[in-house]
Amino acid sequence: MSPVHAVLASLAAGAIEIHDLTAPLSAETPTLVLPEPFSNLIDFSIEQVSAYNEPGPFWKHHNIHTGEHIGTHIDAPIHWVTGKDGKDVSQLDPARLIGPAVVLDFSAEAAADPDFLVDVEHLVAWQEEHGAFPANSWLLFRTGWDQYGDDKQAFLNLDDNGSHTPGFTAECAKWIAGQPEISGVGVETVGIDAGNAGALTPPFPMHHFLLGADKYGITSLKNLAKLPTLGAMVVVAPLPIVGGTGSPARVLAMVGGNPA
Repeated sequence: MSPVHAVLASLAAGAIEIHDLTAPLSAETPTLVLPEPFSNLIDFSIEQVSAYNEPGPFWKHHNIHTGEHIGTHIDAPIHWVTGKDGKDVSQLDPARLIGPAVVLDFSAEAAADPDFLVDVEHLVAWQEEHGAFPANSWLLFRTGWDQYGDDKQAFLNLDDNGSHTPGFTAECAKWIAGQPEISGVGVETVGIDAGNAGALTPPFPMHHFLLGADKYGITSLKNLAKLPTLGAMVVVAPLPIVGGTGSPARVLAMVGGNPA
């Protein structure tokens, strides 16, 4: 039996569970809010064109309007100035959009401190306990932040001092970017950087280092609590927008379960 047939047989037998890691996309989806003088993307909206009526008697269809970086989405290298000579979202290597999931559980730390930042020592300690990151891996940063996905105010956690959401130190971002076995990083928050990352050096270090090193970022993930620390496979499916700096994406995880 070929490896592909083995996967298909396992799916048919119920030995593999599929978990959707994607946040529903609607006009209510929480989106990044940049302060002045920066410009924001438009939020997602949907416009009915026909609904089994005169404009289209046998069908229903819509126009959608959205920014690239809305909801669960991928950041391509050209999204950031350090990756401006890199790949757009249509050029991303498909083989790197499927890979082993490494779930980094820092939900307790984020619950205690919404400004919690993962540092290099955290990832070194993780590897000492669990082993090296596998080839072509996606680091999925579990913070429990998906619980706020239906509450824009709590999800963005804004006050007069900015946004307060967890993320990574500049040193950690640089370290991740230098690991050849890592294809990308996924987070449950609105962006791959912490809410206060504009104050770090360099500003927004995950964008700066990760995208500059031809790695990818996924945001606004859900259901990471359903995944094991190791052993799941993640599938990232963005739209191949020519010239696109990113795209809303469907993100699925396959996890070995018990046959039905």
